[in-house]
Amino acid sequence: MMRPDEMRERAIELFKQRMHCSQVLAMVGLEKLGVNDPSVIKALGSFGGGIGGTGHICGALVGAASVIGTLYSRSSLEEKENPRIWAATKTVMRRFEELTAQYGGIDCGQIARVDWMDRDQVKDFYGNPDSRRQHCITVVGETARTLGELLEQEADWLAAKQTEQKQDK
Repeated sequence: MMRPDEMRERAIELFKQRMHCSQVLAMVGLEKLGVNDPSVIKALGSFGGGIGGTGHICGALVGAASVIGTLYSRSSLEEKENPRIWAATKTVMRRFEELTAQYGGIDCGQIARVDWMDRDQVKDFYGNPDSRRQHCITVVGETARTLGELLEQEADWLAAKQTEQKQDK
């Protein structure tokens, strides 16, 4: 199982290969959870460039939140959602806000400052070693590490809860 620092390195590696940040975060997070679901990775592709290239919410945040959903949410009305989803997602959100404050906010447009519809800007983003892509690499890597730490804390919480339930029986 990947440790948070390994998740950071793997996320940066995938991002540098031009995988969308939303997909990168889901890939490393799901791998840590031992979940293999390519359809989730595929679905998150539309969040690249801040939701379809619009520059809105950074995909790294969306990808990280989706992993929390995988852990605690449900896929049908018959299933029960774990209310822990809200606290864990808020933790991801708060840490992401702290991480991206230096760039001006949680939006792709604030972090990358690229008009994804402008070919020249996109070319510069990927081709220029001094572009704001460096900021994105930092955000993707640190978000992956933070997600890894949170998932480990949640695993500890879940284990403690299961032990508690066994003792109650």
